[in-house]
Amino acid sequence: MIQKRPMLEPQALKKLADLCAKGEHCSGEMLEKMRKWGLSEDAQARIMEKLTTMKYIDDARYTEFFVHDKIRYNRWGRRKIEQALWQKRVDNSISSPVLDAVEDEEYLEVLRPLLASKYPTIKAESDYERSMKLIKFAMGRGFTIDLIRKCIDERVVEADDSIDFVDDGEDD
Repeated sequence: MIQKRPMLEPQALKKLADLCAKGEHCSGEMLEKMRKWGLSEDAQARIMEKLTTMKYIDDARYTEFFVHDKIRYNRWGRRKIEQALWQKRVDNSISSPVLDAVEDEEYLEVLRPLLASKYPTIKAESDYERSMKLIKFAMGRGFTIDLIRKCIDERVVEADDSIDFVDDGEDD
C-alpha cells in the first residue's frame, strides 16, 4: 500500500485560500481539513492566523450567512441551527448573538407554511393526535415549542373564525 505524504504548509494555505475565496467557511471546517491532511498543530495555527488576517475566514460573518441560509432555504428552526453550528465548532460567544438577533416573526414566516403544508398529510384520529404529530415534525426541524404552539393555536383560531353561525331567530 502506498502511503501519502502529508501536505506541505504552502500547499495547504493555497488550497484553503482558494476554497475560502469560493464560499464562506468557518475555522472549524478549515482546522478539520488540515488535521486530515496531516499538518502539525504549529502549521495549522500559522495557516489559520494568515487566513484570518487576510479576511478569508471570519466566524462571525460565516455565522450570519449560515443562520440566514438555514432559515430561508432549509427552513430550519433555532435549535437545529444551534446544533449545526456547534458541530462546526463555532464558538457560542459568536453564534448566540447572531441567533438572538433573529426575530420570532422570521421563524414564524417559515414555520406557518411548513405546518400548513404538513397538516393535510397527517393521518390522525383526533385533533390532539394531529397536534402532537405536528409538534413532533416541527421540533425535528428545530423550532421551539413556544413558536410551534403559537402556530398551532393560530390554526385553531383560523378554523374557529371560519365557522358559519346560523341565526335561528330566537334571540330577536
